[in-house]
Amino acid sequence: MLEDMGRERMRAADNDRQQVADQLRAALEEGRLDLTEYDERLQGAYAAKTYGDLDRLLADLPTSIPVVPAAPAPVRGSDSSIRSAWLGHVWGPWSKAVGFFTVIWVITSVASEEAVFYWPLWFLGPWGIILLLRTAGGLATGEPRKYAAARVFRRQLREHKRERRALQARAIARGELPENPTKEQRRAFVAEAIERGELPPKPRPPEADQPAIQDN
Repeated sequence: MLEDMGRERMRAADNDRQQVADQLRAALEEGRLDLTEYDERLQGAYAAKTYGDLDRLLADLPTSIPVVPAAPAPVRGSDSSIRSAWLGHVWGPWSKAVGFFTVIWVITSVASEEAVFYWPLWFLGPWGIILLLRTAGGLATGEPRKYAAARVFRRQLREHKRERRALQARAIARGELPENPTKEQRRAFVAEAIERGELPPKPRPPEADQPAIQDN
């Protein structure tokens, strides 16, 4: 599908916007842009949605370089560890249910003083069959790798959120931001912090076909 879509219509990422912001700052330092033009284009860079939007900001700058999409960071870890983590995610609830209902079955069997049919089998059995089918399909389609990439992305997103909140708290303490900043003020502050290098760009979601690599 992406092959049929022109590059200008493809969605840009935070890292792409940051690359354009860096080039705009270089153009300002070279005297190719004045402060007003720089501010307008910088706001346009952080508001850009597609590569076409970013290209238009650099079109009249002779030293600019077109933004090239960055390759996604690979998921680190051995295939076996990635697979084990995914299997634990898939089968974990079922294993806990087996333990819980088996304890209840044992207690009822002891209380009745006779062998009682293992009644949890009626729902644990079908559930297990469904999980077996999901496991087979997931292993065939690379679900463990996608699950690992999603976990890394969520962790990076939480870390980025903590860094952003800490930076905003320090700015409020220094009087650079009001005590209760508006959404627009927070966005502008984050954009400036990223442009200054005080805050990394927001992590990008993992790609479905992201390859896994092994740690040495």
